[in-house]
Amino acid sequence: MKLFIDTANVEEIRAAAACGIVSGVTTNPSLIAKEGRKLEDVIHEIVSLVDGPISAEVTEGDAETMIAQGRDLAKIHKNIVIKLPMTWEGIKACKTLVKEGIKTNVTLCFSVDQALLAMEAGATFVSPFMGRLDDAGMETEELIRNIAKVKAIYGYKTEIIAASIRNLKHIESAALAGSDIATIPYKVMMKMIEHPLTDAGLKIFANAAKSK
Repeated sequence: MKLFIDTANVEEIRAAAACGIVSGVTTNPSLIAKEGRKLEDVIHEIVSLVDGPISAEVTEGDAETMIAQGRDLAKIHKNIVIKLPMTWEGIKACKTLVKEGIKTNVTLCFSVDQALLAMEAGATFVSPFMGRLDDAGMETEELIRNIAKVKAIYGYKTEIIAASIRNLKHIESAALAGSDIATIPYKVMMKMIEHPLTDAGLKIFANAAKSK
């Protein structure tokens, strides 16, 4: 399973990219707003740090404007992926942009039916939201497993991005369910390497080295 980082903070991206395990970046208007910067400026910096898919989200609700926004964003860099909402207008925009050779990520997916629409529209990625599913009392791992099953049965090329990840359990669930990618906030990603037994083992090794 590939790991993307879910942030618009350039310093977080720089730190995660230095570990050599980040294959892409996802952003959204909320993350950009937190940085207090223009989307285009942030994207220009991100593409210089990560050589992989960089999702940039449209902000309008109608297909025609989404398509225009998507075209403009795609001109920034070859790795830009246009993030579109799971709506009929978003699906229309997806179909058009895909025909033009522009990569797309259909987001805010909460069901197999929605994922099927994104895959039929030729989306490069579809993003089921794990945290928000938890909030609604739904089974996140089962949803991703079922989307992956539909993808395998019918041979869709769309990659599944497990999104809205809030904890390590979400990452484990995404991996076990067969998600192609997990996009992870920086703080959660940094916790992936932690384990009390690792810490205990390092302490034992350090003490052993001192005793020689």
